[in-house]
Amino acid sequence: MANYSTPFKPQDPDEINGLMELLNRTQAGKKGSARFFCKKKTYQVEGSPIPVDSWKFLDHEYKKKVLPTSARGLFTCKNPTTGDWEIASRGYDKFFNINEVDKTKWTWIEENTNAPYELTVKENGCIIFISGLPDDTLLVCSKHSLGPGLDPDKSHAVFGEKWVDRQLEKLGKSRAEFARALREANVTAVAELCDDTFEEHILPYEDDRAGLYLHGVNLRLPKFATYSAADVKRFARDWGFKVVDSLDKPDVQSLRDFLEETAETGSWDGKDVEGFVIRCKARDGPDGEWHDWFFKYKFEEPYLMYRLWRECTKSMIGGEKPKIKKHKAITTEYLKFAEKYFREHPEAKEKYEENHGIIKLRNAFLEHRGQKGSDIIREEVGEDTESEGADGGNTQKDNVVLASIATLGCGKTTVAQALHELFGWGHVQNDNITGKTGKGRAFATAISNALRKHPVVFADRNNHQFREREQLIKDVSKLNYKATFVAIYYAHPEDLMGEIENTTAARVFGRGDNHQTIRASTQSRRSVEGIMKGFLQRFQGLDPRRLPDSDFNATIELNPQADSRENLEVVVTGLKRHYPNLIPELPTPEDYDRAISAALNYAPSRHTASHNTPRFSQPRGEAKSAVSPGETPSATGPGEAPKQEGKQSVRNPKRKRIDYFGILVPTQEVYAAVNSAFEAQPERIRGFWRELNANDRVQKTFHVTLCHTSSQAKQPEIWKKYMDLLQSKGGELSTILGRGDVELHSMAWDGRVMAVRVLLPDEWECANEAPHITIGTANSSIKPVESNKMLEAWSLGNNDIFSLELQGIKVKGEVKPFGKVDR
Repeated sequence: MANYSTPFKPQDPDEINGLMELLNRTQAGKKGSARFFCKKKTYQVEGSPIPVDSWKFLDHEYKKKVLPTSARGLFTCKNPTTGDWEIASRGYDKFFNINEVDKTKWTWIEENTNAPYELTVKENGCIIFISGLPDDTLLVCSKHSLGPGLDPDKSHAVFGEKWVDRQLEKLGKSRAEFARALREANVTAVAELCDDTFEEHILPYEDDRAGLYLHGVNLRLPKFATYSAADVKRFARDWGFKVVDSLDKPDVQSLRDFLEETAETGSWDGKDVEGFVIRCKARDGPDGEWHDWFFKYKFEEPYLMYRLWRECTKSMIGGEKPKIKKHKAITTEYLKFAEKYFREHPEAKEKYEENHGIIKLRNAFLEHRGQKGSDIIREEVGEDTESEGADGGNTQKDNVVLASIATLGCGKTTVAQALHELFGWGHVQNDNITGKTGKGRAFATAISNALRKHPVVFADRNNHQFREREQLIKDVSKLNYKATFVAIYYAHPEDLMGEIENTTAARVFGRGDNHQTIRASTQSRRSVEGIMKGFLQRFQGLDPRRLPDSDFNATIELNPQADSRENLEVVVTGLKRHYPNLIPELPTPEDYDRAISAALNYAPSRHTASHNTPRFSQPRGEAKSAVSPGETPSATGPGEAPKQEGKQSVRNPKRKRIDYFGILVPTQEVYAAVNSAFEAQPERIRGFWRELNANDRVQKTFHVTLCHTSSQAKQPEIWKKYMDLLQSKGGELSTILGRGDVELHSMAWDGRVMAVRVLLPDEWECANEAPHITIGTANSSIKPVESNKMLEAWSLGNNDIFSLELQGIKVKGEVKPFGKVDR
């Protein structure tokens, strides 16, 4: 290790102890903590008495928060000799794909990064961290866990450890020697476990290609510092790892040219690659210090095609008709080959269902054709048939569904109505679907019915989340297997969200009550703004690399700040390009003008929000805000009002009995956030949520308890703070003590109680260890206060508690006393 010209810096005990104090405090949610949350789980390491803690932040927090460390994969332990905390193992800082966040846009990269740009091939497996504990025990972890877990045969850490042992045996070195060498250098070795006998991904790793590919050596520090690609290669050779291919580029322009050219075929140096990780130096602004920084450039093809083949094969094996959305000609040919292959190799069908033999079948087909996947992509690009296939877009004359992906005020209904004026196409508005249950299916049925009368139908709904797009494509396809889906995508770049919010708000308030459910002239401005902010915060942009968005046959991107006349022309010319037979002749400028004029004069049918949403019980003083039906819960609705958690009361001079101080949050928005999270999950995850709704066990109103009367003895200063504030404002129970954002962080449940863990503004102190909203309980004998113990157990890593991320959605809350007036 001493021969390396590598960075070295020991851990600072004061710095690490401070980090641990912060992590432990925030994880418990105590007052004064930073506004983030991380989940801790403690592991016992085989052969060592030293416990190791794993710390996990939710993915969205890396984008939006200033965290004490941005390590994705963080393990800590206490040194038994010194009593100080140490970072035992450290992954990379979370890094993002090109254009995924502001800092991975080319303009930012040009201004704030420095050469050399080291490109390493993105291997296709699962990440493994290797480091040494204070007692020379070798620590082998996966991203957030270690040890055998519930199923040792499927444990990444256990399988990775076997590969490490195999390497060390070949070198004639011991585990203790390797652990000591890693510890003396204060580093974590970061490798990719690639072995098809364990787990198949997209790229093949068999025989001598299988093993641990070392792609990083990170210093075990809170701030990210790592070895250069050249030093990583030397380390890999010294310790028996497989070496990751790499190359350098001297400037941003040559880097970008290389990546964009290579992305056309998804191959480099004669073999398919998934993409590249780029390592360089970056700074956070002109005066910032230069530091190690990574971003990635993932290729779409041929990997989307490979995934399509896999899903179509599974559909075929299951007796379902495969949905071939792209690459139609080659996929049809592949499926014929697969059908014959399974007849000749019946045992391969069973293995395929267990995710083995996927790559073998694909390679057999490519060998049969005498091509690589990149060759097929190159041919399709050359023939301009990427989107259409052999009998797709060029000949499509009907069964086209235009699915808007938007938020309120983008102008989707105006464009849809203008298309109807121009071509007589169908226009189905989700807001016109009445009824409280089954709205998604009813919307799909209406679209399918409209396709019988019209060649094109505009599916007018926000469709701003993955689960909405998935539901739309799946349900319409069941009713019309010929349907082709085009995304009408109003792009919402993160750096323009503020401008988009201002533009769309001006439109909504400008149109007044001319909307089915939003009454901008008669509803309070705050209520309407709250609804709009909810959509913007929940917006999930189009991602063609993943389902369901990879099922769109074409995409037409629009600017939500552009006027509808401009966007109308973009849609028409885009459809003409993708499906020329739909529009034999383009409209004239005068045609566009007339269509927009008619669309702007269109008056939609009006519906009250209560026709489409559960009948929530609204407390006095809370605005009854309408919610877009595209976001309304499909369940029957909340049922039980909050129970009081104690009988003791405190009387003030005005004879008001205050049971607790809390934050009232908008019922529909919280319910919609929880429901949306569950709708995107498989049925086995939704079970308790379905049960709560079916049994009318969801609370009718939602709140965060800040301090209950029963907490006075333990937290007298918090109770006094809120009582003094109440008295200073007049002492009435209806008094609003303040307002602020409540961040819906994540939810947890155990079969008895379900709660949403929240993050609060610093000024609103909470007596509970974990500020939360109780969503519901399994039966009336279970008190909402049980949420506290359940969340405490969850934060300590209890495996019997389930959890889901809520993407950091923020809602507006009102701080107030809760209680009754004594008569």
